[in-house]
Amino acid sequence: MSMLDDLTGNGRPVSHHGPWPRAVTDSSTWISAALRLSEGRLTMLGLWGERNAVHMALLDEQAGRSAILSLEELQTGYPSVAQYHPPALRLERKLRDLTGLEPEGLPDSRPWFDHGRWGLRFPLGQRSAPASEFSYPFLPADGENLHQIPVGPVHAGIIEPGHFRFTANGETVVRLEERLGYVHKGIEGLMAGADLARGLQLAGRTSGDSSVAYAYAFSRAAEAALGLEVPLRAVWLRALMAELERLANHLGDIGAICNDAAFALMLAHCGVLREQVLRAADAAFGHRLMRDRIVPGGVAADLDSNGKAGLRALHAEISRKFPALAELYDNTVSLQDRTVGAGTLESGFARQYGAGGYIGRAAGRSFDTRRNLAYPPYDELTFDVPSLGDGDVNARIWIRIREVEQSLSLIEQILDRLPDGPILSDVQAANDFREGVALIEGFRGDILAWLRLTPEGRIERCHLRDPSWFQWPLLEAAIKDNIVADFPLCNKSFNCSYSGHDL
Repeated sequence: MSMLDDLTGNGRPVSHHGPWPRAVTDSSTWISAALRLSEGRLTMLGLWGERNAVHMALLDEQAGRSAILSLEELQTGYPSVAQYHPPALRLERKLRDLTGLEPEGLPDSRPWFDHGRWGLRFPLGQRSAPASEFSYPFLPADGENLHQIPVGPVHAGIIEPGHFRFTANGETVVRLEERLGYVHKGIEGLMAGADLARGLQLAGRTSGDSSVAYAYAFSRAAEAALGLEVPLRAVWLRALMAELERLANHLGDIGAICNDAAFALMLAHCGVLREQVLRAADAAFGHRLMRDRIVPGGVAADLDSNGKAGLRALHAEISRKFPALAELYDNTVSLQDRTVGAGTLESGFARQYGAGGYIGRAAGRSFDTRRNLAYPPYDELTFDVPSLGDGDVNARIWIRIREVEQSLSLIEQILDRLPDGPILSDVQAANDFREGVALIEGFRGDILAWLRLTPEGRIERCHLRDPSWFQWPLLEAAIKDNIVADFPLCNKSFNCSYSGHDL
């Protein structure tokens, strides 16, 4: 029996919730779950709130089981999880900014999303108050010869906003502190009252480079809530789109990381391959980013013979050219000198924060939702989950290289086995309140989607959690004791999403 059964067994089960159990529990069980997180016996998948409720998604990695615990009918606050388990800290600060519910015992009382520039405070709560400006004190660092370097939120080039406050001793970084929230779009507030079509549009625009993954997660959560069966061809087309998105992003990242180490040749070659993936996706599905192509009930675009031929040609082209690029990276000593040993993330931090994707796998946490919590059609496909233990920039590049190879293999398998048939099921409201949850493997790691539907089929509440929530804090740990000039390289090797984090 999973320890999650013990926790959910102490509460009141919520009906019409799938595919994970959700139980409304009490404060003592909530604290017990927090303690198990702190001991490493469970992994946090998400923490979010409503006007008078908070929810925490938990994973038992050994048992391959997930569940949600909830505290409801809250008046002012709830016991802070972060006082026991640091990865919950930013999530609880965000939750308070949006709902006004106070995490009692929260170690850091500063706002997170709210910069004092909104029209009101607590926009998702019942305690709305006028906005108020405030100063944001960064954490102090004491010692001789220390100086601070503020960077951002506006950066050079085309990049999203985020502030980085460095404390350095000469060129060596003593502390990095991030401040995010500059691209908060209010997606969860916009979701409230929307129909599934509008909700899908918002989900797919949470983080532009993960349009497929977010639409995938949102759609599977809606289908779980409604008990909807997706046509088999659509199931396989969804995976095909997801692997194309993963392939394009990894190719782009490999080139961009090398460019930050002053090796522009890799950027040029990888950029050409990435562009070919985007063009092939456009020809196959009618959009370069395949935006709004995965929908509740299936997919909105089928793959014809010309699109299939184009994807096979793409597969052949990348399979022919990419091995030489991997060899070029491996044999360029000046490049290796910048990446090997830079920005090292300890494996203990990766496990504690449940870091997914290439960040976790480069530091020894071999977790992939496609395998560990397998969903169709990945339960019928053959692939490896690469894992390394060094945790540095070099390891994160090699994880991406190996994942490019695995995505190429998966694309070939899907094209060879793609079944015929319809691509979309009719979506009907269930005439009662329904909840659903899904966890999907995006190129950065696992993306969580949870939603509650009204009897009319509209969204009462939807929460989306980007993998960057558990990766941004680790960048602060990885850059410590590196030189300031290596920060762009380390930052790009993490490539966390600003927009996905800020919602």
